[in-house]
Amino acid sequence: MPVISLNLFLPLKLPFLLALLAASVKTENHELNLPPYSIRSSSEALWKFAIVVYCTIQTSASLAQITELHNFASRRSAAMDTDKECSVVLELSESDPFYDQKKKLLQSKGFSPKEQIYLRSSSNPGWMNATIDVLLQIARIIELNELELYFAEDNACSSVEFYSPRNELEALNSIVFLIDISLSSCTNLHTNILQGLHQTVLALISDFGDKNSVNGVIEKNHSCDLEDRMIEWGESNGVTTQLKIACVEGAGRGAVARKDLKVGDVALEIPVSIIISEELVRETDMYDVLKEIDGISSETILLLWSMKEKYNCDSKFKIYFDTLPEKLNTGLSFSIEAITMLDGTLLLEEIMQVRQHLHAQYDELFPALCNIFPDIFPPELYTWEKFLWACELWYSNSMKIKYSDGKLRTCLIPIAGFLNHSLCPHVMHYGKVDPATNSLKFRLSRPCKSGEECYLSYGNFSSSHLITFYGFLPQGDNRYDVIPLDIDGSDVNSIEDIPASNWTTHMVRGTWLSKNHNIFYYGLPCPLLDHLRRSRSPMLQTKTFLQGNLENELEVLENLKFIFDDMMENMGETDLDNRENCSWDEKLAMDFKNLQRRIAYSVSTSCHNGIEMLKNELCKCMAEDIEG
Repeated sequence: MPVISLNLFLPLKLPFLLALLAASVKTENHELNLPPYSIRSSSEALWKFAIVVYCTIQTSASLAQITELHNFASRRSAAMDTDKECSVVLELSESDPFYDQKKKLLQSKGFSPKEQIYLRSSSNPGWMNATIDVLLQIARIIELNELELYFAEDNACSSVEFYSPRNELEALNSIVFLIDISLSSCTNLHTNILQGLHQTVLALISDFGDKNSVNGVIEKNHSCDLEDRMIEWGESNGVTTQLKIACVEGAGRGAVARKDLKVGDVALEIPVSIIISEELVRETDMYDVLKEIDGISSETILLLWSMKEKYNCDSKFKIYFDTLPEKLNTGLSFSIEAITMLDGTLLLEEIMQVRQHLHAQYDELFPALCNIFPDIFPPELYTWEKFLWACELWYSNSMKIKYSDGKLRTCLIPIAGFLNHSLCPHVMHYGKVDPATNSLKFRLSRPCKSGEECYLSYGNFSSSHLITFYGFLPQGDNRYDVIPLDIDGSDVNSIEDIPASNWTTHMVRGTWLSKNHNIFYYGLPCPLLDHLRRSRSPMLQTKTFLQGNLENELEVLENLKFIFDDMMENMGETDLDNRENCSWDEKLAMDFKNLQRRIAYSVSTSCHNGIEMLKNELCKCMAEDIEG
């Protein structure tokens, strides 16, 4: 029996052929292919797959005849529109760290790791949507990250294709990027087809954003004079922005679009010259002292610099520090009362461990630095309270930026810090300096209307992480809210003739996010269930209605249900009647605990429903044995 506990430490198949027939998309190979163009994102270089654009000529003529045909087509493009077409290839890179899992998922849907899709218009009015559907199915899988892939497997046999807002926007934008390249490289013969595809995908992006975004309410009566002055300071130093700062109900300040912005528009451009990075500190006396300390990181040096720079009246960044709140209100500032309310959750342990780490770090530096170098480290500027504030600043506002020299630096970026996080953001990629302009560009992955708040993606973080380091719970279902499980799987991999699992860690999330609650699935992740099945009975690996399989399933679900029932009992009940009298951190702790209870309850309920299904099938199985 596996030991499970809460971890408190940190050839084309038929479906594809049918889809292609419906789309009137041809997939047969032709002898002549012009040289392919391998496409790679110039802004982020983060595509995990190779996109190749081909122009193919459907003929068996000689090369000379083909050349003449091409010249004729140039003169009579309209007449030759049916004789020449574009195709696109979506290929899963073999260097993808999850190549095997993604390949398996692609094959389960009738695709191979490399698919060539020919684009040709049809009298069928649905051909364009069907073509995009094929492209999107493949792109979604290629764009899956580790956590999405872990939970994607439970829907491998389902018609549901949605994995997460992040994944959907990445997949749609990758197709837009592909079509843009096709438009620039293919002949005019295909312009109408490609433009039609382009507009259809953009419409899908816009529609997806409208359905999945949670728009903030702008408080029009609040003044943002200081923030406006900061925008003016930025523009005088080379900043280009299509955003203005406003007060957002329940979220403090946010960035709002000044005009309608389209996919690909740059909402904000920040020159490197006003980005706060370690290069600034190198010019100070402080750096000469700190560089001699063994093991001190550049992030710590920056943090100590910002503690002093905040009070420097002559600082180039005075307006930036003036706009920062005196209290940042992250989970690191939780009161004892709020932390106590987290009893029974993983967040309590996470906050306590981080605070202990920061306390140890502070004690290593102070008061020693103040005693030895009082002019450089004035004691009144380097108290524990100010140190904690600086930690919260860098945790909540810093960004990892890749510079033109290839180095990755932790930076503070004036103005960009006003953009709030969303599970369905407008800006997803912003981590690389454009060498042509020596600036950081915040380019839109979905449209943003005039007066609408423009959101950023802080990363694929759980709510516990967002509370600890940013001080908020995101609105909507966060698909990265998971409860990790500490499972002893050492007995599984030692069994001969049974392939080892691709997953070494396991977790659960709210089962309401799953669409497959049938027997053998139950809304739970397949990697977890497969691991538990293997642990209990290695020889029973098929999802069949044999008595041995059903009894094995029953033990797996009963064990899981016990774990999560115990978790809910340890968390206790939440006193909602007294919520109005609670402080900000107590309300946040209460909301998080309710979220954890909801996840645990959903897992327990799914296990219960699965147990009932299994008992029913076992009764049928036993009745058949008696009759037989």
